[in-house]
Amino acid sequence: MTTMQLPRGPVMADVAGFRLTDEERQRLCHPLVGGVILFRRNFQDIEQLKALAAEIRALRSPALLIAVDHEGGRVQRFIDGFTRLPPMQLLGQLWDSAGAEAAEAAADNVGYVLAAELRACGVDLSFTPVLDLDWGQCAVIGNRSFHRDPAVVSALAVALQRGLQRGGMGSCGKHFPGHGFVEGDSHHVIPVDQRSLEALRADDLKPFAALAAAGMASVMPAHVVYPAVDSQPAGFSRVWLQDILRAELGFDGAIFSDDLTMEGAAGVGDIVARAEAAFAAGCDMALVCNRPDLADDLLARLTPPVLPKLAARLQRMAGQGEVADWQALLGSEAFRAAQQAVLQLGLPRETLQGPIVGEAY
Repeated sequence: MTTMQLPRGPVMADVAGFRLTDEERQRLCHPLVGGVILFRRNFQDIEQLKALAAEIRALRSPALLIAVDHEGGRVQRFIDGFTRLPPMQLLGQLWDSAGAEAAEAAADNVGYVLAAELRACGVDLSFTPVLDLDWGQCAVIGNRSFHRDPAVVSALAVALQRGLQRGGMGSCGKHFPGHGFVEGDSHHVIPVDQRSLEALRADDLKPFAALAAAGMASVMPAHVVYPAVDSQPAGFSRVWLQDILRAELGFDGAIFSDDLTMEGAAGVGDIVARAEAAFAAGCDMALVCNRPDLADDLLARLTPPVLPKLAARLQRMAGQGEVADWQALLGSEAFRAAQQAVLQLGLPRETLQGPIVGEAY
């Protein structure tokens, strides 16, 4: 296979199965593509995942970014052979029961195990941590949130980020500026949060500010409208992404759109209009998931946006260090200690018995 010399573009697409088809190879070699997001349907076992990642990475130089939603709890795409990670709410409960030191150590171990296992398979990035507050009213967030208290969320997320970095992976705080207060699921509706900017600053924005100050590498905005601040959903809003996230919070990492095929993005127009609106607002990379027809339509019609910092920001998202040998990783003393600590946390019964949050999440 010939490796193309081609800068990473601003579109992240997906693939259908365990190996690339010829059509997918052609799509992923399009100049506008810069990354691939994987789902449960792309995982058969560890050896297959390593082979798929290697196949994707061999297409281009620099290699396409390979990302996945692998948070723990209901949102863990790869299960068999991987350490089963707890929902983040369990770490918040540990904070309440055992104190800050124990909970932060656990969060660091979870981040390290998460990152090390994915990096050993050639995956660059997990879209984690969830920084949404647990207001007790958003089912799609639910136990994916660390806690209701923004100070607790901030401390645990910073600790998790340290663990991710130890495992060779950057972080992605989501869903800016906070999805936990609204009841609606933006995969199916356009949620509206009526709170003022002052109220959001007092609570939901605090974890994003803390992670930005601690070196957060990327952010994913929410498909939620905050009409007291802007009429556009956050991911299409220059007010949220430029004035608040970049200028006020001082964040200079990559901004990934949430999936542009979601219902929360539908009010902006067709797939090209959605991507153009996301880039105009300040996104660096647009995600198009589960609709290869829309991905092809976007690649065919999108005028390449001018994104002078794209290459540097995406390079920060690339996994650090060489891809470790899986067996060597499992045998290392540092990994075994962290993994044992994570396993001792246990899992809520609903995580073991309930449904895994679906493909689009």
